[in-house]
Amino acid sequence: MKTPYKNIYAVLKMNRFIVLAVVISAMLSSFFSVWMAYNINQKALNSAFAVNTDGSIIPLKLVAQKENFKVEALSHLDLFHTYFYNIDASNYERNLKKALWLGNSSVDNLYRQKKADGVYNRLLQYSLVQKVLRIESQIEKQSETYAFRTVTVFEINRGSIIDTYELVSTGNLIAVDRHFPNNPHGLLITNYFENTLKKLDYEGRKE
Repeated sequence: MKTPYKNIYAVLKMNRFIVLAVVISAMLSSFFSVWMAYNINQKALNSAFAVNTDGSIIPLKLVAQKENFKVEALSHLDLFHTYFYNIDASNYERNLKKALWLGNSSVDNLYRQKKADGVYNRLLQYSLVQKVLRIESQIEKQSETYAFRTVTVFEINRGSIIDTYELVSTGNLIAVDRHFPNNPHGLLITNYFENTLKKLDYEGRKE
């Protein structure tokens, strides 16, 4: 003769099986979701920007940022020295504003010093044209930062007279957040210093 207790035991057994199945399914689903989120995150980290062959930034893929660091660093230095030294009466304010985005207070202090010395006033007064002819940079890893040494050759056109100069500057590079279009490489020049400036003869110019 069947008793109601046997039916209760069967129901409880079935309920326990269902609960265990739901818990196991939930755990498997959670593990799968975590794995998918991690996988998507890893792919996202490697698909933000790309570095073109000329050092410019294309906001598509960041496949191997460490491998591209040197290209970006050289492009950053080239960009800064072009903005800071390739100036004339019509563009110096715009170029210097862009250059200040690429460096820290050491660059700003140098700019203020040049302004106080009347460098930019003479640029306006005599309609001088300062044109960068060549930029060559060397980068060396130093603990958490990168040290650089840049040789910038530029000419100053005074109308009937053109003088050519070679400037050697040094400093460090640190990584910061990218800021389009002001600082696309995500690097900042620190400890910037103009070491030597010498006048070159005519043969020293690069036509």
